[in-house]
Amino acid sequence: MSAQAVARIGIALGTFAFWLTLPPLESSAFAWPLLVGAVAVACGVWALLHGQRRAAWGAIAAGVLGSSLGVLATHAGRGNLSAAVAWSALIAAMLVNATPLTYAALGGLYSERSGVVNIGLEGMMLTGAFFGIWGSDVTGSWALGLLIAVGAGGLLALGYAFFAIHLRTDQIISGTAVNFLALGVTGYLFVDIYGTNGTPSLRGAQRIPDVTISTSSNFFAQAFGQLNLLVWLSAAVVVLTYVVIFRTPVGLRIRSVGEHPGAADAVGISVYKTRYAAVTLSGMLSALGGAYLSIGFVHSFNENMTEGRGFIALAALIFGRWRPAGAFGAALLFGFSSALAQRLGTIPQWSSYAVLFQALPYVLTLVAVAGVIGRSIPPAAAGRPYAKQ
Repeated sequence: MSAQAVARIGIALGTFAFWLTLPPLESSAFAWPLLVGAVAVACGVWALLHGQRRAAWGAIAAGVLGSSLGVLATHAGRGNLSAAVAWSALIAAMLVNATPLTYAALGGLYSERSGVVNIGLEGMMLTGAFFGIWGSDVTGSWALGLLIAVGAGGLLALGYAFFAIHLRTDQIISGTAVNFLALGVTGYLFVDIYGTNGTPSLRGAQRIPDVTISTSSNFFAQAFGQLNLLVWLSAAVVVLTYVVIFRTPVGLRIRSVGEHPGAADAVGISVYKTRYAAVTLSGMLSALGGAYLSIGFVHSFNENMTEGRGFIALAALIFGRWRPAGAFGAALLFGFSSALAQRLGTIPQWSSYAVLFQALPYVLTLVAVAGVIGRSIPPAAAGRPYAKQ
């Protein structure tokens, strides 16, 4: 068995160490998570000694974290733990938390598949969040609010594309500038339009409706019976993105421009137009994720309300190896960690650890970017400006 396989077993065992103490297993003996976590750490150490580094450290971290959380779970009251870890509610919360990440990650996929690294996903999400609720308030329609949000995100992305494609600026620096620009503009407009009272004073804004499938009390109904329209739309966008990128001539052009722009240009494909379109679409999808936060989930706007979700979406894209299904799966993973952290913080015995639990999605992001499950290979021309010969 290879060292990488042993390390992956260690990661799985580290996860299982915590799972042992959760419903429905609910092991009350703290020795079990300690034992399973120790085996996970041993697998990581063995893999490390046999030349595997990234996955080995992941197994060690999973073993330590899983056993620690497992021991904490054994000291929590069974009733509190069962209430906090209700799987139907966790699945629903996972989908809610994963939806904005999915839109932004898919937006980043279009941009990076065309060869432009979009660090500005965070700013485009934040722009969509503000203009979505502002547009809904002004027009009295959530649908028009979404259109305004998507338009604002597309315009911001178009500006970023001009600097990254035509002026050939450093894409990391210009993307960071986009994030700060969006933070400043939305913060200023928020205070200037709504004052210190903020958007809770809104009367005309409409919320994006939920899709009600079932209102019964069974597991399926509690998990999927009443989710927001944009949650379901995100799954459709995943499928559509796969079809566009891998099954249409348009997707072939995008991928060719991202892999070898010189060859694409030689056969008549406009590298500039393709990249402009891909980056603009990236901003529109990211803004859709931000609008979901403001008028689909929270129904208000706060300064910097995206709270780093754009960067987590970028990590989901890398973790998913620049593929729609992989990015969606990574978004679900990060969404689940957010949902679990929120619910674990409600256990009275763990109230002092609530802030620590909130860091779980960001820790998971660092682990993903570090490449625990192997090295992701980006499009060959990603981040490299193209100059037409």
